[in-house]
Amino acid sequence: MLNDYMRKILTARVYDLAIQTPLDPMPRLSERIGHRVSLKREDLQAVFSFKLRGAYNKMAHLPKHDLSRGVICASAGNHAQGVALAAQHLHTQATIVMPTTTPAIKIRAVERLGGHTIVQGDSFDEAHAHARHLEQTSHLTFIHPFDDPEVIAGQGTVGLEMLRQHSEPIGAIFVQIGGGGLAAGVAAGIKFLRPDIKVIGVEPVDAASMKAAIAAGRPVPLDHVGLFADGVAVRQVGDVTFGLCQALLDEIVTVDGDEICAAVKDIFDDTRAIAEPAGAVGLAGLKAYAARHPEISGALLAINSGANLNFDRLRHISERAEIGEKREALFAVTIPEQPGSYRRFMETLGKRSITEFNYRYSGTDTARIFVGIELRGGDEEKQQIARHLSELGYGVTDMSENEMAKGHVRYMVGGRFDGLSDELIFRFEFPERPGALLKFLNDMPQGWNISLFHYRNHGADHGRVLAGIQIPRQQRADFQTFLDRLHYDYWDETQNPAYRLFLAGKPDVVR
Repeated sequence: MLNDYMRKILTARVYDLAIQTPLDPMPRLSERIGHRVSLKREDLQAVFSFKLRGAYNKMAHLPKHDLSRGVICASAGNHAQGVALAAQHLHTQATIVMPTTTPAIKIRAVERLGGHTIVQGDSFDEAHAHARHLEQTSHLTFIHPFDDPEVIAGQGTVGLEMLRQHSEPIGAIFVQIGGGGLAAGVAAGIKFLRPDIKVIGVEPVDAASMKAAIAAGRPVPLDHVGLFADGVAVRQVGDVTFGLCQALLDEIVTVDGDEICAAVKDIFDDTRAIAEPAGAVGLAGLKAYAARHPEISGALLAINSGANLNFDRLRHISERAEIGEKREALFAVTIPEQPGSYRRFMETLGKRSITEFNYRYSGTDTARIFVGIELRGGDEEKQQIARHLSELGYGVTDMSENEMAKGHVRYMVGGRFDGLSDELIFRFEFPERPGALLKFLNDMPQGWNISLFHYRNHGADHGRVLAGIQIPRQQRADFQTFLDRLHYDYWDETQNPAYRLFLAGKPDVVR
């Protein structure tokens, strides 16, 4: 198996169009974590992503009569641009089927490269199905984004370049996994030439489809896929990529959204490049692995796989990077509602910097504040602060890992209203397309009252919504039917402490 893939990688025709990207040192991060770290800059390709390699290699190896009829693919981003540019270079037509959630900037990017775009379906799966239908009816050649030996071989050239560019000992190479094409290709090349080097796959914790496949012994679909790192948000890995990754990867590491945001910031600090979330997943995994394995020797290498980022997503990334780097803690703190309490509370924190402070008078004997505190000692310092405040009699709840608190409540503190009955709190992910909110409202029976609503656009193909709805107990079954019919991802947050402390009105009873 390795011999065949090594032959394919060595004969890949990527350099007709792709470039050998640099392997940049990351001195600031290296000093901070105590390991020499370097970053493979695939964001410098013509389409700002490694995807060009595999797409072009596949198309360059097609028989002329197949290529002349045109190619088709389904993609919401980087693969689409790679196929479009490859088709332009090879003088053929590329048809790209993109879901309706695709940001306009990505559609325009494909069209500028000469690709013919078709917007179809509310999800990648629907777009993929339509592309496969057109493949048959229009006699086009389908270019798979990852589960194809020629695509895998094209991506594998990244690993060979890294070996040529780093002659000193290498401890591990960290590769992000979406469908698995990049990880499979890099692992095949590295393990053939340097089996002593660890190759470690990295996935978002809410899109860990390869980890699930290896645990099950076969590719399996995930029930839910987080969309933040959309470039690696794949519900089910490929059969070919699964076989290679199962055989060749030493380990799979998972990282959360805040750790990815922190890695985006690390890349910017050392290179002044802005990675898309998926592009920083590998580096986030490198940092997490190094923290758990300080004994590892040799350089640690990661890949910046892409930089196709909507600018407005930087707002969310910058907000969450400090938490992901363990440089900020978020606490809910109960203090006496009396003059001087705020000053005394601040005195207990000493000279620590306050990054956020939210409070509103509630007319009771106690007040609850939402406070962000800058950290220099990571989790240990956070725990010390919590213990110190508790010893002084303050009620303290750590909100640093609470998604509802970080995504919504920090912007809504003070939103209490006494006297509400039967209020349920649900968090939704809405597809970011025209009519999504109206669909939610139109599908809801008229007798239910929306008592709270908070929406925040994150510049991606989904929006995040927190909603409070008054549902009498005898209508809860009807409400569940409504949720099932809506087909939006949702989470029941009625018992979430962030809601109980800052938003729930009196009486404080379980509803």
